[in-house]
Amino acid sequence: MATGPGSPSRGNLNPEGLVREIESNLLECKVCFEKFSTEKRERKPQNLPCGHVLCLECIGALSHPLLRKLECPFCRQLCSVDSTSHCQALSDLQELLLNRTPPSSAPPHGASTGPGPAQGLTPLQLCAAFGGWGTLINPTGIAVLGSSGTLVVVHDGEERVAVFSPQGRKLPGFGRRGRGGGEICFPADVAVTRCGHVAVTDAGDKAVKVFTAGGNHVLTVKDSLRMPWGVDTSRRGHLLVSDVQVGTLTEVRLDCAHGLALEHRAVITDLQHPKAVACCHVTGNTAVMEHLPDETRSPGGQQRTRLRVFTEDFHLLYQTDSFSLSLLNSVRLNMSGVAFDTDGDVIVTDSNQGMIWSLRRLQNGPALTPLVGDHLVHPAGLVLLNNTIVILDSGDHTVKVYSAKSDAAPRI
Repeated sequence: MATGPGSPSRGNLNPEGLVREIESNLLECKVCFEKFSTEKRERKPQNLPCGHVLCLECIGALSHPLLRKLECPFCRQLCSVDSTSHCQALSDLQELLLNRTPPSSAPPHGASTGPGPAQGLTPLQLCAAFGGWGTLINPTGIAVLGSSGTLVVVHDGEERVAVFSPQGRKLPGFGRRGRGGGEICFPADVAVTRCGHVAVTDAGDKAVKVFTAGGNHVLTVKDSLRMPWGVDTSRRGHLLVSDVQVGTLTEVRLDCAHGLALEHRAVITDLQHPKAVACCHVTGNTAVMEHLPDETRSPGGQQRTRLRVFTEDFHLLYQTDSFSLSLLNSVRLNMSGVAFDTDGDVIVTDSNQGMIWSLRRLQNGPALTPLVGDHLVHPAGLVLLNNTIVILDSGDHTVKVYSAKSDAAPRI
């Protein structure tokens, strides 16, 4: 029985963690993100002929009123409404979980799993989710557009840049599919410049393409880029771009008013398959996530990733890798995305377990502390917005907003 586009293995979850995974990945509709319910008719889980499960209300909303057919939002198979049926297995599972007695000795979810205290860090709760398959298709990068809180996401849709209001309302997007100057072939990441322009790394066209906030093409930067991937804006206002193929981090100085790239220089040249890039506007530090070659895989066969943090002048400050963190903290970590919090501490996404971790003061020895562990499938990127963390989840093609207060924002 399939309920969505798929979720990764959760091999070493404790019982409570497994229950949370079941509740978020099996017991909610992956179109409207509402919990299935046997009490409310519109929330009853329904089997589609293809095997995927939606709530009754979403089946009605997605189906043609006369033809009584709908295209499955996950596998695109054409399904007849008359061939759907109630998913009794999920209803029984939900009833079983509702009647369970939770263990009283369970450790607090926010407890630190590594050395060092966890004062001041509170596990966050999901307060809003939007997007979903069709609205977003295999999203890979997210950024905040100025002080308004508008979010820009790059994905595999016909318009490669999707735009959302802070409340999750979809706004007009831009960057149509293609290789032209104002088009995007294969977007990998996105950043917003100090003057409010949107910079997209186009790995398919070997370029960085810059647009106004309204979607007008400003300039394209190519030069010596081979496969640009991660991008962020430094404290000095320059773009920093990682190149997976060449193994470099490049600093690009722009004059967006005149559509010019003033300077283009490689500031770090010894990286191994660098992807995610994050700049700290408190300290000026830059973090780069490297994906190490296959021969360096950990004993369990998992590909190793290495996090390197550099000063504002690009001197190595400290580094760690997923295998070392796993040995220290007994967690099979697979770092993918990276960001800095308001104190300048490093936050990483864990695509293996669907988690967000704070590494605290990494230079003093990593203290792996969970921030988010619920309702995530495959986090691909994150940004901080006011008192919330906004996470791009490529596993179910959504944007999810987490806050220390569960009622901080309406669920969409």
